[in-house]
Amino acid sequence: MPPVSSRLPVFPWDRLEPYKAAAAAHPDGIVDLSVGTPVDPVPALIQRALAEASDSPGYPTVWGTTTLRDAIIGWVERRLGATGLGHRNVLPVVGSKELVASLPSQLGLGPGDRVAFPRLAYPTYEVGARLAGAEPVVYDAGTFAAGAVAADLDPEGLKLLWLNSPSNPTGQVLSRDELRAAVSWAREHGVLVFSDECYLELGWEAEPVSVLHPDVCGGSYEGIVAVHSLSKRSNLAGYRAAFLAGDPNVVGELLQLRKHGGMMVPAPVQAATAVALGDDAHVAEQRARYAARRSALRDALEGCGFRIEHSEASLYLWVTRDEPCWDTVGDLSKRGILVAPGDFYGAAGERFVRVAFTATDERVAEAVRRLG
Repeated sequence: MPPVSSRLPVFPWDRLEPYKAAAAAHPDGIVDLSVGTPVDPVPALIQRALAEASDSPGYPTVWGTTTLRDAIIGWVERRLGATGLGHRNVLPVVGSKELVASLPSQLGLGPGDRVAFPRLAYPTYEVGARLAGAEPVVYDAGTFAAGAVAADLDPEGLKLLWLNSPSNPTGQVLSRDELRAAVSWAREHGVLVFSDECYLELGWEAEPVSVLHPDVCGGSYEGIVAVHSLSKRSNLAGYRAAFLAGDPNVVGELLQLRKHGGMMVPAPVQAATAVALGDDAHVAEQRARYAARRSALRDALEGCGFRIEHSEASLYLWVTRDEPCWDTVGDLSKRGILVAPGDFYGAAGERFVRVAFTATDERVAEAVRRLG
């Protein structure tokens, strides 16, 4: 077996360790804005649901309980505007990152197949392609703008097209027209679309739309699957709670494969997920927290010379001072602030940094003080 180092890029956050150490040496401690990990409490109603289901000695099912599937369908129809979904359209998964990293392999892709994802993107899309032995290819964010497909996206050998709206890292949101153009193009060329929509409930200056919305998919789920997570909207990163919704043929094939692999969401997590999807109040409360932190950091960054691009959704600000990203990382680390260099997400991000606003109110206030 070839060593991992020859098959995969260097794990990005390993490169950040010296800067983390420098930031941690600040006399008032580190303000870590490098990773979008939730810091606020898990809502009490979700904790209760988990606890009440804790006496679960038997194996859970890969497909999930009927209650969970009903909750997923209800949320997708209520929140995404999808219609006509049944249990064959949905599938819980063990966190969305596991799904992204293993999907090309689960789909049976390999040498000679191509997997496309945005030029600025979450690194795991590329990792998934490489793990399967498929060829990773990138496309520009404006590829589907105005209904025209850029020449850089060649359909030859392309088996899987990743969409990501809202984007990680940029926070860019694709319009209905762009999503519709992407779905139409993919269907024309027989390319399967997976849309990573994990930040969909965190729109600030734009209203994100799902590929499952009838304005995008025309009321048919053929060839499209949406990926959703409760990590950000419900503070459940530690629960590994996520799900798929879309084409029943694709979902059904993944269900059969995942049964063989024993890829089961733990029973207490299934119960907690069902409760979380049925409650919108805690999501609104968390949005309000993030909105306040976002506003404070945005004002502080712009006040000390940074320019913010996109960032109309998600949990990040995509910022630049028109210098190499590692220079920005180094400068901020001296102030005790740790951010993610933009080149973690592709060479096109080499003059940007990604600033998460998932720190506590106290740490965000401290970052604002230091930036001021």
